[in-house]
Amino acid sequence: MAAATDLQELPIASDEDVVRVRQAVRTVAVVAKLSLVDQTKLVTAASELARNTLVYGGGGKATIELVIEGRRTGVRAAFTDHGPGISDVDLALTDGYTTGSGLGLGLSGARRLVDEFTLDTAVGKGTTVTMMKWSR
Repeated sequence: MAAATDLQELPIASDEDVVRVRQAVRTVAVVAKLSLVDQTKLVTAASELARNTLVYGGGGKATIELVIEGRRTGVRAAFTDHGPGISDVDLALTDGYTTGSGLGLGLSGARRLVDEFTLDTAVGKGTTVTMMKWSR
């Protein structure tokens, strides 16, 4: 059974908030004892998802938490907006698909950088993307 601790909720309403989310994710990744490479992967994915929340979702929030499951630790981050939602999830998750802003990773790139990735979206209702990165 996984236990989550140190839950942080951060607003995403400006470029400065995207930077704050990146910093918070990196801080929790250090606590979770992720390697430097895995910290970088996680922070890169978080940056892409936070930017998507701002640009496409019109803003929202990030929820970041340290997760402890037996002997392993990890970081879970969820990005939620109440924007238009994603009408074509398959296209949005296609490798190389990007609208031209952000890091150019797209959702598929962010998904490749983490261990677990879920996308919950409904047109007109918004989107939540949750990712998890475990220590090795």
